Amino acid sequence: MNTPLPPAGGVGGGQSPAPAEDPSGERWAMALSAIDILVASAGTIGGIMLRARPGPVRDAWTDALALVMPTRRLPASADAEGLDGGLDLTATLASGRPVHRAGILADAHGKALLVPMAERLNPSLAARLATAIDDGCPPLVLFDEGDPDDPERERLPAALMDRLAIHIDLNSVRLDMAALIAGDAPPPPLAMLAEPGAVAKDPETALAVAAASLGIASIRAPIMAVRVARAHARADGRADTIEQLREADMAAAAALVLGPRATRLPPPPPEEEQPPPPEEPPPDEPPPPPEEPPPPADDTQSNDQEQPEPPPVDPTDMILDAAQTALPPGLLDALAAGTMTKAPKSAGSSGAKQKSITSGRPAGVRPGMPGRGARLALIETIKTAAPWQKIRPARDDGRLAIRSEDLRIRRFVAQTQSTTIFAVDASGSAAFARLAEAKGAVELLLAEAYVKRADVALVSFRGQEATLALPPTRSLPRAKKELAGLAGGGGTPIAAGLDLARKVAESERGRGRTPLVVVLTDGRANVGGGDGISPQDAALTSARAFRAAGIACVFIDCSPRPRPLGAELAAAMGARLVTLPRVDAKAVVAAVKAATSGMS
Repeated sequence: MNTPLPPAGGVGGGQSPAPAEDPSGERWAMALSAIDILVASAGTIGGIMLRARPGPVRDAWTDALALVMPTRRLPASADAEGLDGGLDLTATLASGRPVHRAGILADAHGKALLVPMAERLNPSLAARLATAIDDGCPPLVLFDEGDPDDPERERLPAALMDRLAIHIDLNSVRLDMAALIAGDAPPPPLAMLAEPGAVAKDPETALAVAAASLGIASIRAPIMAVRVARAHARADGRADTIEQLREADMAAAAALVLGPRATRLPPPPPEEEQPPPPEEPPPDEPPPPPEEPPPPADDTQSNDQEQPEPPPVDPTDMILDAAQTALPPGLLDALAAGTMTKAPKSAGSSGAKQKSITSGRPAGVRPGMPGRGARLALIETIKTAAPWQKIRPARDDGRLAIRSEDLRIRRFVAQTQSTTIFAVDASGSAAFARLAEAKGAVELLLAEAYVKRADVALVSFRGQEATLALPPTRSLPRAKKELAGLAGGGGTPIAAGLDLARKVAESERGRGRTPLVVVLTDGRANVGGGDGISPQDAALTSARAFRAAGIACVFIDCSPRPRPLGAELAAAMGARLVTLPRVDAKAVVAAVKAATSGMS
């Protein structure tokens, strides 16, 4: 029951395999077994919810799925009409009779429907997908791309997650482990918990009891666990009847279904009561005579008699052990401490306003074709077509003659989420003060991130290079941990710092966010360049790339005596220039807020 992987070179081949005891390798092996279960389930388990950010590990798993099952990707602009199909308006107007088009669900028959960025699904679309699962739609694979360290991240609707049997977390899997061929991958840890070939006793009851012990309130969880156990048996080439399920099937169901849904640790087993010590006889009474040993049994007679079978072992403990091996990383400590992640709070965005045809504030109509999320503005379409009825050929049925150029669709204005990227000069004797205030500004902005849904990143440049000290996040504990040991001193490679900050900004814009780059430096570059180019000219070239890319910037000149160098860089970037001879975290945050309000 091994799912083949693509050649290792396609997903970072050439790297050495990780040790077999590595936890990420065990999780990867379970993710591969989930593919076999999905194929063998015949659409009875709803699908898979995969927690993994975009990258080669997720691509390797998707390629492994595509080798055994055709896939179809759900377009980002899909809506309920696109899922179910409907009237093809253009063909209907051209032919004068209703022409229907097939929906995505019908087109995905026999395939796995991949849904990227599932945590950002429109609520109405998520509700339609949940209904489709109940109606027996193709298996879904939902990718949860949220930051696992962010307690305020978006999450999938509970009704949709409840209907997907298998939940997997690949955020802790390493690239070299994902590059292994299936034959070299270590077995899942649950293989050591189940008795090989042992038939399970009353699996339905045992899984239901285990679900209750783990604090799982949904009745669907034990039902899905039974279905996954049966699919695991089918994938292994065995009968899938309840009476013939083995403990290995139950362990797989516990690890893939129950473990990721656990909300508490199972209660400890009750302590066995010790029997009371025997009563001592009174001193006046003689002690009882010793018991005579029983006569030796006849060997021939004992061989003829059948030995009694040992009582069947209750598999609930094994199921609980298997479920605990599949808890997401870090969740075991949170459960033990009694702290659980809270649901995200609804909040507004702080990014730039963007035109949209799917959601946001209504902003009038425009000519266009409905579909792929665009909504027909019926009244405006009729108003546009009405003046032309006298000069257009009359229809036999007396209805309006509407052409494609009459169609109007609704326009909306949506506000995107933002990412503030600090590029801090960590060189020279004043590096300590700049870094301290930059850290303070990051923490102040992150304290408000749950309101504005804004991420913060920090790029530090000193010596000969620039480093991404803090990847984009809105988690304050993570920021404090990452920035605790940030060092300073050395040369000033402004060009390297600006180039790295621009790459991070372009990456965030590719995710649909609005980046804002805040540069803290005195503007004097003394490292970089080469080939006859001075470090200052190289910094100016990197600064002009910001203007060409259209990235919003704030340039904070923190030199004790401002010089023209900082103003030149700010002008080349097209940035707002702020002079702060004495860097202060609150003043930096005020400059960021002023720039953010100007972007809205």
